Amino acid sequence: MTIDTFRLDCRNLKKREEKRVKYMTNKEILQIAMRQSARDINCNAEDFLCDYPVIVKSGVGPGARVYYKEPITCNMVSYGNNIVASVREEYRDVIEEYINKFKFYHCFETPNLHWLSERLEPMGQKICFMAEYYLPDAEKPPVLSCAYETRVLEQRDFQELYRPEWGNALCEDRKERDVLGVGAYDDGRLIGLSGASADCDTMWQIGIDVLPAYRRRGIASALTANLAAEILNREKVPFYCSAWSNIPSVRNAVKSGFIPAWVEMTVKPAEVVDGMNR
Repeated sequence: MTIDTFRLDCRNLKKREEKRVKYMTNKEILQIAMRQSARDINCNAEDFLCDYPVIVKSGVGPGARVYYKEPITCNMVSYGNNIVASVREEYRDVIEEYINKFKFYHCFETPNLHWLSERLEPMGQKICFMAEYYLPDAEKPPVLSCAYETRVLEQRDFQELYRPEWGNALCEDRKERDVLGVGAYDDGRLIGLSGASADCDTMWQIGIDVLPAYRRRGIASALTANLAAEILNREKVPFYCSAWSNIPSVRNAVKSGFIPAWVEMTVKPAEVVDGMNR
């Protein structure tokens, strides 16, 4: 081997090493999530770190997640330090009184929510969405497997899968956002599917479905954990959303290596909420 060949090999090796994905730290992942939430509700990422409530003018910022749609009366977000409320000006006084009246984490639960609801309804507004969001513990990822064959799926593999049984893993209304998945197969038949939706530039949301006959076998957690690793390997941040009362979903998040990161509550006009309940 000549010196020139050796040097060329070293340069090629260095290039390959530079292309290897370095997993983000949990701190970096949290910072990315906060920056994205700031885009979603028109605030600064630093606002989530204050030890007092922060109120900003309502607005869906540039680069917000695709499902943030007007009309939004108020969005309250907490990363465990305070509440940041993005509020339309005509409702500011009510929201400001509320988030200063109660401890921030009590603002997302009853009986205090009744106080807010009683004041919003005469103004034609209702509490709409409430959810808990999870981020991966990238520094201690679980190594999970199941008893079935698993395959990584790309967007082109989803064309025939927009059916009710995969309604959590995939979203037919936003097919172009379904970018990655991991499927479990029993003798060639798809029995479980985790899907990733590119809801914004930096963060991909994970959804999971397992056929009823195959549940409680570790399939959901194996697919979720493996999809999270695939997403991180593409230098994106996976996140997971669940209602706090959806115990099976919460258990899956925890088992798959996700930890609670932030909570949100959204207020919308009454006619919007009533339309969802029809």
